[in-house]
Amino acid sequence: MPSNSLSHWQSVRSAALDEIAVAHVRVGGTAPGRRHATQQLNRAYAVLLCSEFQGYCRDLYSECADQVIAAVPSTMRATIRSQLYWGRPFGRGNPHASAIGSEFGRFYIRFWDEVFALDPQHHRRRTLLDELVDWRNAIAHNDFDPARYGPNPMLHLHQVRSWRSALNVLAGSFDVVMRTRLIRVIGTSPWPP
Repeated sequence: MPSNSLSHWQSVRSAALDEIAVAHVRVGGTAPGRRHATQQLNRAYAVLLCSEFQGYCRDLYSECADQVIAAVPSTMRATIRSQLYWGRPFGRGNPHASAIGSEFGRFYIRFWDEVFALDPQHHRRRTLLDELVDWRNAIAHNDFDPARYGPNPMLHLHQVRSWRSALNVLAGSFDVVMRTRLIRVIGTSPWPP
């Protein structure tokens, strides 16, 4: 059984992403060919995908932190809470792979090493995550570096779908890695396997 965070990612967050995917089909149809009218939908989809994934990471982090806090003596809870929640993990910035590793690293884990150990393909998925975040920033700040994105940056639906697929797999692995880590830290499963 997954964490509440992963269940929320797979249901509520996925439904929000599905809404924009359905809107894309309604505007652009399903036939092959260029759809200039869908470029802004592709960009909105990418921004929403990045946002929802950051929300998932924040939820998972909070769920893990709450489990650790509940496991320590009551006299230590305020101290542990202040350390784990210092700087609002995943509350600002972007979910670049390095930021994710740093935030989950507060649980004294080499986060990405553990994720990569589950599946060597996660190296490519991590690259796709950072690619998504870079596109998100370019879109949100309307700052497309021509050397990187070309003179007329076009984001295609297949790319957003590829990012979403990669994040779906990473989310499941993040769940496994943090469950395993918490078993080591608190001595019991934070959520059923």
